[in-house]
Amino acid sequence: MSNPWIAIGALAVVAIVIPVSMIAVSSLIRPSVPEQGKTAVYESGEIPTGDTRIRFNIQYYMIALLFVIFDIETVLIFPWTVIYSDAVSQFGMGSALLPMLIFIGVLGIGLVWAWRNGAVRWIGSDRARETTGGA
Repeated sequence: MSNPWIAIGALAVVAIVIPVSMIAVSSLIRPSVPEQGKTAVYESGEIPTGDTRIRFNIQYYMIALLFVIFDIETVLIFPWTVIYSDAVSQFGMGSALLPMLIFIGVLGIGLVWAWRNGAVRWIGSDRARETTGGA
């Protein structure tokens, strides 16, 4: 009987060898035409103006972080819902439901905390308020 880890090791070797060999072959056969235009910054055909280091509003990151948290929540809840009926028949409703209720409760408390601290409140600029009629 063969070891099942051999298949995993072979898959890992193939997953590494194929991309590395493709990169190596393409670097050997591609034409090399160095010119100044290739090293210039490309801004959708426009000439770049201003500094490249600008400050972004921190709320972009807060919204993205909340999205990732609740996206992961969905990924964790989905498999639980698939096995829920089997878990209820094997362990009982309380033992199957309680861990998920605690998980959702902790996430709900985190969302309420973020909401109260203004993490999901978007602060608009004066220009945006003028455009929307002062909302």
